Amino acid sequence: MNNNYNLESLQKVMETLLSENGCSWDKAQTHLSLKKYLLEETYEVIDAIDNNNYENLKEELGDLLFQIVFHSELAKKENKFDLNSVIDGITKKMINRHPHIFSKNSEKQISWDSIKKEEKGYKNNIDIIKSVPKSLPALLRSEKVISKTSSLQLDTLNIDTIISENENLSSKLKDINSMNKTEKMEFIGNYLLNLSKISSFLQLNAEFSLTNALEMYINKIEDIEIAKVSDKKKT
Repeated sequence: MNNNYNLESLQKVMETLLSENGCSWDKAQTHLSLKKYLLEETYEVIDAIDNNNYENLKEELGDLLFQIVFHSELAKKENKFDLNSVIDGITKKMINRHPHIFSKNSEKQISWDSIKKEEKGYKNNIDIIKSVPKSLPALLRSEKVISKTSSLQLDTLNIDTIISENENLSSKLKDINSMNKTEKMEFIGNYLLNLSKISSFLQLNAEFSLTNALEMYINKIEDIEIAKVSDKKKT
């Protein structure tokens, strides 16, 4: 058996799975039905990174790559694009977005957002802000939006102002029960957005900060549960 498969080998496996005599489950899939698997595999890659498990990371990157090949092969059957055009597109994009590395005029410094603006045909900076996908987890999306508004100088991350806003919001927490549901949602949203701004100013990832806090919370609950079981045994 060949133990040195490559990207072309994986592509041929996918072609076989989607062929007339291929796998019925694979053939029934669409870009829409595969969305959840693409998301799951992405998070499993992140888990492997967080756990510093390189063997698992290798496996999960393979699973994620399979999803990319799967979508590409589906698109090929629809006569939209194929895997080679995906690779060609990202290669050209990376070369274009690193003119200081690949361009003869390497001395000329051009911002990443300026290059994207030209590539995508954005008419203004607001188009750049709105390009951040709404499907991202809210904390991650807020981080990207805040980063872009700051880099485009549409908003200034002044820590004193942000902390003042946080103190103002915190002072209103005691009145939250008097708010209706819509007002509560708006308040909590603004509170989380303010915390996300603080996180961005400190150059921290709000999503990862919350993940770490959740792990600590789960461990705390586990300790409480263990203590309860221990007390029951004693009685």
